[in-house]
Amino acid sequence: MDIRIPFDELLGALQAAMLRLGFAEDRGRLCARLFAETTRDGVYSHGLNRFPRFMETIRNGLLDVEAQAAKVGGAGAFERWTGNRGAGNLSAYASMGRAIELAKAHGMGCVALRDTNHWMRAGTYGWQAADAGVIGMCWTNTMPNLVPWGGVERGVGNNPIVMAVPRPHSGAHVVLDMAVSQYSFGAIAGFIARGEQLPYDGGYDAAGNITRDPKLIEQSQGGMPIGYWKGSGLSVLLDMTAAILSAGRATHQLSTDVMKESGQSQVFLAFDVNCFGDEGSAERMADDVVEALHAVKGRDGGRPRYPGEQTLKLRAENMRLGVPVVEARWKELLDAAR
Repeated sequence: MDIRIPFDELLGALQAAMLRLGFAEDRGRLCARLFAETTRDGVYSHGLNRFPRFMETIRNGLLDVEAQAAKVGGAGAFERWTGNRGAGNLSAYASMGRAIELAKAHGMGCVALRDTNHWMRAGTYGWQAADAGVIGMCWTNTMPNLVPWGGVERGVGNNPIVMAVPRPHSGAHVVLDMAVSQYSFGAIAGFIARGEQLPYDGGYDAAGNITRDPKLIEQSQGGMPIGYWKGSGLSVLLDMTAAILSAGRATHQLSTDVMKESGQSQVFLAFDVNCFGDEGSAERMADDVVEALHAVKGRDGGRPRYPGEQTLKLRAENMRLGVPVVEARWKELLDAAR
């Protein structure tokens, strides 16, 4: 059963739990904030609901709470970093922060990160870039959890990718946060719980046949990339590019055990939209694109939304009413915080 908890109360409990887990105070506060903001923004699968798995990776030694991301090489606006198997969200936040600094100095910046852990909500680093007034782009590889086009078993990752464009005056940034899977396994579980079929092809059954039956997809664990062969190709290139730029691991080298998935490769890009001195023109263009999108005739009395628009709506609602959390997860957190 879901209950609503004030954001500050959720944040406080997460901060207390982080200190109990052994994080230094400043790093624990940031890690807690990233988890709390993920839940506040409606990405429930990667916020509090994922926290028990996060704690388990600390207890089983996969994640070192003391390890920090560090630079291992650089050439101008391009740097290589290692996450040293520390908290993935902290390493990703530091990497995007450094990419932003490089963009402010050079017009653009790139940080390729290797040997890291799950970065939790991908969109966090897009919002981070947009809040800093830069265009941001980042992606990560994952363990093999999708069936490549032409295959009958898992061989490519769902490799989440983020693109973000700032709109500083309104704060209504445009942020795309997507994996290259047609449906997440969390979404598939939701269809099963509701007794519904998927509206579009979403994966494969045990025999390798394309299906819309969520139960068959869950049984086979055979997720499908977006756009059939196009998403399959995109997954391969995202993985390959991240591994090459970071000198890290590729998808086929990562464990297929969700409790042992570690060593991912990630890329963080930032572009200073004002580096040519035409301050304001980028935001005007972004506003024009949003306005044109909203002018398109909508379906069922609605209108098309830009990426991130629903996030802002949920953020405001959850700050006003309290953040929805699963009661059992909230009790687990309180136990961890004591």
